[in-house]
Amino acid sequence: MNPPPIPGSERPKRFGCLPQIILLLLVLSVIVNLLLFAVVGKGAASKVMAGSAAVRLNETVVDNGEGGEGKIALIELSGVISFGGGDGQQGMVEELKTFLRHAAKDDEVKAIILAIDSPGGEVTASDTIYEAVRQAREAKPVVVFMKSVAASGGYYAACGASWLMASETTITGSIGVIWQTLKYKELFGKIGLEAMTFKSGKFKDLLNGSRDVTQEEIDYVQALVMQTYDKFLNVVATERGLDADKLRNTVADGRILSGKDALSAGLLNSLGYIENAYEKARELGKAEGAPVVRYEAPFNFAKAFRLFGQAKNEQSIKIDTGLLPKLRPGALYLLPDYYAE
Repeated sequence: MNPPPIPGSERPKRFGCLPQIILLLLVLSVIVNLLLFAVVGKGAASKVMAGSAAVRLNETVVDNGEGGEGKIALIELSGVISFGGGDGQQGMVEELKTFLRHAAKDDEVKAIILAIDSPGGEVTASDTIYEAVRQAREAKPVVVFMKSVAASGGYYAACGASWLMASETTITGSIGVIWQTLKYKELFGKIGLEAMTFKSGKFKDLLNGSRDVTQEEIDYVQALVMQTYDKFLNVVATERGLDADKLRNTVADGRILSGKDALSAGLLNSLGYIENAYEKARELGKAEGAPVVRYEAPFNFAKAFRLFGQAKNEQSIKIDTGLLPKLRPGALYLLPDYYAE
């Protein structure tokens, strides 16, 4: 008779391939659900040619209208404006350009609404969106509706539209350019650190915080900022039919404005809510009772699995409060000053 096993000496049970099978089933379940989501979606889908490839856009009805012919395209611009971001395969700017081109070429679309909720962002990205909006305006009416905030670069982009509308409490304006840096020379001295820089030219380490800034550097950067500001100012003056010098000495000094004050200053055409923007787009597009459809990027499998892989390999927890945008060092921004603190 065999003696009873010693406690703790039992051999672990083997489950064979069961864990791998369970993992495979879970993966297949996720893939099937993603496929169903992509097929069913939230609404109709339409195609637009982007380069040489056809890009599918989802259209979700947000206002049924009254059975009128055609449709109004609603495009949303949210967050800090940059060449990154975006929900689909493209960055924010390219995605928005794709949406605008599609709406401009679609014969069923009678007018476009660009809903902006942005404090601004990169200078070149804002200017690129402005130009895309202006080109779309040449094809059909474009109504901009400003949500909570459409300031600085957000207002810059809005200037390309046919009609600008905001709520009384919308924060807009902030017509100006900002570039900030951090001086940490004295901090380095207190903790015994000293930066060593080898450069090919006197401006190569422009605004280096580990040393005193020269007057020549200050003059150079200020000239660069004012060059960009003059372009912004001229866009506003031209599009709004306002005197540039008067703007420079009044509301174009970087201040933020409420929608009510912006209307009084001639920066807007009217005040209202999003439903009023729907009606204005129908009026300008001669499409009474037409439904409003929101453009959305289709679900992207590659991006989803890329994000999944990043999450799997992440070794730390990152908390994003969403209070401040993530700015890139050395870039010019069209943002209210409180975003650059």
